[in-house]
Amino acid sequence: TWDAAGHLVLPGLVNAHTHLGQVLVRNLGSDKPLLTWLDDVIWPAQLAMTSDDARIAATVGLVENLRSGVTTVVDHQKITATPAHSDAVASAAESLGLRFVLARAWAERGRGAEDCGTMLAELDRLCHQWHGAASGRLHVAFGPLAPWRCSEKSMRRGVKAAQNYGIGVHIHIAETQSEVRMTLEATGLRHVEWLDRVGALGPDVQLVHSNWLSEAEMDRVAETGSIVVHCPVSNAYLGSGIAPIPELRRRGVPVALGTDGPGSNNSQDMFETMKMTALLQKATRLDASAISAEAILRMATSGGAMAAGWADIGQIAVGFKADLILVSLNSARLTPLNHPASALVYAGSPADVRGAIVDGRVLMRDGQLLGIDEASALAECRAAAKELLSRAGVSLAS
Repeated sequence: TWDAAGHLVLPGLVNAHTHLGQVLVRNLGSDKPLLTWLDDVIWPAQLAMTSDDARIAATVGLVENLRSGVTTVVDHQKITATPAHSDAVASAAESLGLRFVLARAWAERGRGAEDCGTMLAELDRLCHQWHGAASGRLHVAFGPLAPWRCSEKSMRRGVKAAQNYGIGVHIHIAETQSEVRMTLEATGLRHVEWLDRVGALGPDVQLVHSNWLSEAEMDRVAETGSIVVHCPVSNAYLGSGIAPIPELRRRGVPVALGTDGPGSNNSQDMFETMKMTALLQKATRLDASAISAEAILRMATSGGAMAAGWADIGQIAVGFKADLILVSLNSARLTPLNHPASALVYAGSPADVRGAIVDGRVLMRDGQLLGIDEASALAECRAAAKELLSRAGVSLAS
């Protein structure tokens, strides 16, 4: 039993898009646009990461997520795409006990390019080894990085494989105006139009970012039941744009929330993500009623559950999984409570999360994580980051 007096009990939050491998390059590349940030910091570091680096980064990233009230994480996992790296990340999630989607990333063009056949073979291996593992807590998804990094032919093959395995498709789209222009110049199509052509729209498809969608694209996303994953902090940090969330919601598009990676946020704070979702929509429209706290809380719970592919999480209801968090009300910032949803979205903090349960198993009690030496994990991360930056030739001044 657990005396929850003085706490709010709510469904565990879902971080529907991150890149845990970026933990080791946190706080580098600040004040740079997306493509420069990728070229100067992220791609060199990813190519130099060992499988042990992947394990260390995933462990610390998952610890931070759990402390932020997140019980389900979707990790768009693109480090060095070897089986050892992917297995290290999945093993870390299995050990810590969170619900987890390994969205195995892939790019056919650019840094870290990988041919389609190699990717399909690895996706097959991952699905057989990890999809449904840990009593169903671990899932696998197909994670092409962006339309401009894949050919139509190979993308069709990847989408078909995902459909055959019964797994989702997780892809960045329309994050920046320059990426939309690149695809237009190469194919004559905008991102959603290109995805439609290759059969990559539908309820099992998560469209991450979606900042620069046309009216027709938003209509098509709604018609196909595709899911948008909004990453407001990262999009603001990189100066990429702001997704048209009210317009998408009016069309009935399901929306989930993600922090994005620790390299472009630079935290995994879902409370900050919820608040930023509200503030950006209100400020850019000069409309305080643009979106409600209740709607945002649903995006972070049941909306995230849809994106992650679990129909039985994201709510406290009969027949749903026991994925729960306890938020202490014994803090100045939440006193007096008055309105629970507003309190969580506009004043909530990871410091207030005192308990977490996943699939009925207690992972945090009274603010203490169970089953991991947190101090040792943080020390290991500091040492690994220092060695990685030296090996990759990435400067602290980057």
